Amino acid sequence: MISPEESSQQASGFSKPTKPVEVVAMDMITAIGGNAVQTAAAVRAGINGYQASSVYNKQFNPMTLALVPDEALPPLDDEVAKLPGLRSRQKRMLQLATHPLQHLLEMYPSQSPVPLMLAGPEKLPGRHSVVSDQFLAQLKQQTGAPIDLKNSYLFPYGRAAGFHAIEAAIQLIEQGVSQAVIVGAVDSYLDLFLLNTLDNEDRVLADGVMNGFAPGEGAAFMVVQAATNESKIKLYPPGIAEEVGHRYSSEVYKGDGLAEAVTEALSPLAGKQVKTVLAGFNGEHFNTKEWGVSSIRNSQGLASELGMIHPADSLGDAGAALGLILVQLGIMGLEKGYYKGPVMAWSSSEFSPRGAVCIA
Repeated sequence: MISPEESSQQASGFSKPTKPVEVVAMDMITAIGGNAVQTAAAVRAGINGYQASSVYNKQFNPMTLALVPDEALPPLDDEVAKLPGLRSRQKRMLQLATHPLQHLLEMYPSQSPVPLMLAGPEKLPGRHSVVSDQFLAQLKQQTGAPIDLKNSYLFPYGRAAGFHAIEAAIQLIEQGVSQAVIVGAVDSYLDLFLLNTLDNEDRVLADGVMNGFAPGEGAAFMVVQAATNESKIKLYPPGIAEEVGHRYSSEVYKGDGLAEAVTEALSPLAGKQVKTVLAGFNGEHFNTKEWGVSSIRNSQGLASELGMIHPADSLGDAGAALGLILVQLGIMGLEKGYYKGPVMAWSSSEFSPRGAVCIA
């Protein structure tokens, strides 16, 4: 698998994007909402989507999961269902992506194909890759969306993958490849082998597990285009970096990666201080260190009275979908006035990718 840096370069050249974009349509599905509005309202209300599941851990206690109800998911397309080798997790991801992507294109109908920058789950140790470029064609078949497959790319990097997708989308727009780009993300932890792997590491919430998280799922899609002087809310180029001391590394975990990503994300604000942070915490203690390092090194860019929002407390860890879910929640919070801006969203993957982005 190519590295995150190589994939961004492959997607749309070597230059870093410099201009903000405007989000003209968006939607999502999570364990606490069938669309973006419902999810945002549930997060504000503190509604919790955690439930004891029928999956048991090694101590014979039910795992705590945060799943989208089966009845909220559409059936698989007949042709997609016949595809050989399509695993259960991939099928569920296709189902999760269907409604938000279709609703998105109802809000932003396009007569011509649109590129899709898609964030997906990362490959964990000892496991096969979850998705490949074929997933883009499968998603097009499943949803009927007018996706420009030639200029579409997949970023299989987990929780921070959405920031890579945003960066690539802005690059495509700046280079004139397309006036509009779909940025999407989808993931699901509902995979028995994956849950068993996490359980063996004592990471899944259950009775007796205190430093764990609630595996969840979700999908988020949005259409972006170049911002103008009339754009009310602007999404700036993200900050992207690598943490050498990630969870599966033998290197010392210093928190440098997220700190660097936050510094880069803050730079377009030209000194304005972020007042609200939508944090990529998932309930485990691991990421608290890197946010501590990031907030200290970037204290000049963060307001003293900083609002910290932890959406995973409500919707669980949505994996690769988490980054774009945080971004959409930030946009809606600014639009409705219940989040003070500028807003920052950040998230960290299991391996090295780290990402952050500002909305103002």
